[in-house]
Amino acid sequence: MIIKRAKKVLKEEARALKKVAAGLGEDFNNAVRLLLKTEGKIIVMGVGKSGLVGRKIAATLSSTGSPAFFINAAEGIHGDVGVIDSKDAVLILSYSGSTEEIALALAPVKRLNVPVIAITGNRDSRLGKNSDIVIGLNVDREACPMNLVPTSSTTAMLALGDALAISLLEERGFKTDDFAALHPAGTLGKKLLLRVEDIIKKKGANNPVVKSGSLVKAALIEMTGSRLGATSVVDKKGRLSGYFTDGDLRRRLQESSGLLEETIDNVMTKDPVTVLKGTLAIKARDILQNNNFDNVPVVDKENKPIGIIDERDIISEGL
Repeated sequence: MIIKRAKKVLKEEARALKKVAAGLGEDFNNAVRLLLKTEGKIIVMGVGKSGLVGRKIAATLSSTGSPAFFINAAEGIHGDVGVIDSKDAVLILSYSGSTEEIALALAPVKRLNVPVIAITGNRDSRLGKNSDIVIGLNVDREACPMNLVPTSSTTAMLALGDALAISLLEERGFKTDDFAALHPAGTLGKKLLLRVEDIIKKKGANNPVVKSGSLVKAALIEMTGSRLGATSVVDKKGRLSGYFTDGDLRRRLQESSGLLEETIDNVMTKDPVTVLKGTLAIKARDILQNNNFDNVPVVDKENKPIGIIDERDIISEGL
């Protein structure tokens, strides 16, 4: 019974989203165009549940290249509207459009002569009539069985905010690098910023390398010393010519008892999979996973090995 109710709520909210999407028109286009040419900030305003949604919308806008700031309407009427500048635009959220705090905040906002965009379910409300652009929130029923608790309406309001943010992002030509610059911390920052050379432990003097023509036993000593179970093989110019792992060693030992006295060139993997210096660590992770490798060599533009990226390097970064 509980799951049945939960599914009913989700289906009702999904239905509301489809209805809002179907009702989008020129007002949405106009809102995006207005916000694109806004030289200042986007001031998002709301109160209660709409205020909570507004905080998230402001955060999403800011993180996608549209500087935004949230003001609780209740605080706004006690001086916080003073942060609004003549170059700003104001986005006000209110399903009813007649909340007392919103109505009181409208007067000082209008005196500042800044453009006002409303997201509301009532175009004929005080908010609707005093806004330059109204994006209709056409939700006919809440997911609450009493049709009272803001559920479908707040979900739709949040989704409309996301639609605005992503529309602005695409119109501005906002790219991955721009997003990375605004998200330097946490797992998201690591996915967008960390390069393989930033996280590999086996690099520089610790990078296991043997020269072409070396015996397999020399490669084994190098692999054992690095505790990595792999070594790069380089030619006379220091360029990668092959790769040899402990997995290769085990397989070859079954074929030849004299393997350790053979030259590495005869048993190494030629033209191995590599990761180029500067590659995002998250992409290196995908290369390892897609090939079912524990590690691969990292090379520079001249194909000279600078280190080895190991799955443990990836795991230690939480990627």
